[in-house]
Amino acid sequence: MEKLNKRSKLYLTFVFAVLYAPILFLVFYSFNSGDSMTNFKSFTLSHYRDVFEDTRLIVILINTVVVALLSALISTIIGTLGSIGIIAIRNRKLRNMVLSLNNILIVSPDVIIGASFLILFTIIGVKLGFTSVLLSHAAFSIPIVVLMVLPKLQEMSSSLIDAALDLGASRRDVLTRVILPFIKPGIFAGFFMALTYSLDDFAVTFFVTGNGFSTLSVEIYSMARAGVSLTVNAISGLVFFVTLILVLSYHFITNRQRLGAHK
Repeated sequence: MEKLNKRSKLYLTFVFAVLYAPILFLVFYSFNSGDSMTNFKSFTLSHYRDVFEDTRLIVILINTVVVALLSALISTIIGTLGSIGIIAIRNRKLRNMVLSLNNILIVSPDVIIGASFLILFTIIGVKLGFTSVLLSHAAFSIPIVVLMVLPKLQEMSSSLIDAALDLGASRRDVLTRVILPFIKPGIFAGFFMALTYSLDDFAVTFFVTGNGFSTLSVEIYSMARAGVSLTVNAISGLVFFVTLILVLSYHFITNRQRLGAHK
């Protein structure tokens, strides 16, 4: 890989500093013993303690994680099978049309997607709450999984499948012992991307969440509207740390797989 020159390194440093400065500023004041972000008095963990002592926030945090894990699992299964289905389409025009429809869902504004789901759930009679949030998160994550899995399927040579069939493997064996192991890195990437999108989503969730059920992003928005308190900083800091751990875990897993492939 070509090394970056000094100007490129400075530019990248500047970009990352601009992107991360507000987050680090917010996390820094989550350890402030004062009650505002204008003056740092001393170090304290009291705001984090307040978060963990608030049972309502803990329930909301658990709801957020459960929805994220379930929606990532559902979208990964459907998205992986959908990718296999797309690659199996022989008609090039039809395949490109399906891919275009998939990409349109990714670039569509979240507000439009959220409003669409709200109208849909109202028409078919789905009560707003856990089910509506889970279904909408799984739905907007499926196109992301498709995009992550599809390149691995395109890399796979069709001769592998032909060889397996010639050796007497059934269609099920081909799927479970040839295709899925080969595209496993793409499946993991799709799962983690779907998980991150679900944890991060606010706009769609804001439309489809009902009374008595909330996720962390919606709750933080509600708390911020009532006035910025350092408890919001502490919750945001926790979300940032969890996201950081997820990203590092994904990086660690992919590195291990890459090293294993080179052995």
